[in-house]
Amino acid sequence: MELFGTAGIRGPVVTRVTPELALQVGRAAGLAALESDGQTEFVVGRDGRTTGQGLAAAVEAGLLSAGADVTRIGVVPTPTLAFASQGRRGVMLTASHNPPADNGIKMFVDGQEYDRDLERDIEQRVEAGASPVAWDDWGASGDADVLDAYRAAVVEFAEQYGEPAEGLNVAVDCGNGMSALGTPQVLRDLGAHVVTLNAQVDGHFPGRESKPTPETLRDLRAFVAEGEFDFGIGHDGDSDRIVIIDSEGEVVHEDTIIAIVAEQYVRVSDVADPVVVTTPNASGRIDERVREAGGRVERVRLGALHEGIASARAAGGDVVFAAEPWKHIHTAFGGWIDGVASAALITRLVAASGLDGLREPVTERPYRKISITCPDEKKAPAMAALETSLPEEMDPESLDTEYGVRLEFPDASWTLVRPSGTEPYIRVYAEADDVDDLVARVSAVVEAEIDAA
Repeated sequence: MELFGTAGIRGPVVTRVTPELALQVGRAAGLAALESDGQTEFVVGRDGRTTGQGLAAAVEAGLLSAGADVTRIGVVPTPTLAFASQGRRGVMLTASHNPPADNGIKMFVDGQEYDRDLERDIEQRVEAGASPVAWDDWGASGDADVLDAYRAAVVEFAEQYGEPAEGLNVAVDCGNGMSALGTPQVLRDLGAHVVTLNAQVDGHFPGRESKPTPETLRDLRAFVAEGEFDFGIGHDGDSDRIVIIDSEGEVVHEDTIIAIVAEQYVRVSDVADPVVVTTPNASGRIDERVREAGGRVERVRLGALHEGIASARAAGGDVVFAAEPWKHIHTAFGGWIDGVASAALITRLVAASGLDGLREPVTERPYRKISITCPDEKKAPAMAALETSLPEEMDPESLDTEYGVRLEFPDASWTLVRPSGTEPYIRVYAEADDVDDLVARVSAVVEAEIDAA
């Protein structure tokens, strides 16, 4: 049984993430925690979806029947649940940016998402049909408010960087999601003047689709461009993603934001080996700024930032930041993805240097991503052949085949070829001054290997 994807369990509540499944997952999680380390305390939170209350009740019933104690923290951003799970375990009912008919289950332990081994344990227990513990060993439940403590902690963390935000004008599109309970309050506490859009939590997401993209953020972009704003912020449904809009209403490329934040963390770090963890599809502009600041970059597969952090630390590196597109882990603050903390940090940095000033050192070459049709049965042989044929054709300066085939060239351009894990495609990512030429050359090699497979 495979329940977990790259970000917990997600799907329609009528057919997949049902109350029955939520109860089974809760019981499995409680039993697993009890048997592994004797930990019996869980915090349970949920986003604003209309189905969240019922699923949270089902998860709680499962946990209690496994002998775990439950603290309900109510409707909160996912980073708040992660913050509250430090020193214990946590369950968040959220489908992030999925449609309103979906919901999901995310598991945390001591501030970090469950790794694949812990998820497999849950899957096996659900499949086996775990039974409740004895009637007199069931757990107890109660309520707590952690939102104020979380917001205060974000403010205190952000105040270590940049400058006070007095006089800064920021527009925040909460998308009717959980950032409405986090980002505006935190930025105001930092001194910024904040104007919000779609700041009413509503599980139907009436303001816009929950996933923040250039298209779904069109109202925010127009609002910022027409107003007197220093920049804008767009969030997803559970407040782990962040998109930055410049004063002209244009989306700042996600890798530029990663490069800015990564450079900041490396420059202020006093560790011997500052490491930034990112993903294979992330831009070389990140490497350039991190190297300039005295650090280095390590890459890990998409959706596995926590594995990359653990691996880099095991090898002796000090991870100062980890990020993939739109998602950031501020390791000095906590081990979870946190869009509210990103908003706070970026606001302080903009207050110090202006958004244009932060972007100025970053080389923003043209970037493209395309999908080439490839039947699932041809992916493995095509990718195996590309490990040889692509570098032979392209003559790169460096080659990395750990997470697809990534080639880097002397002029700082690069390309990545990797199979989609969910769709019949091979993805091609590229960044170069003449990106169309690079994509065309790489695509020709990929298509030839697919045909030959």
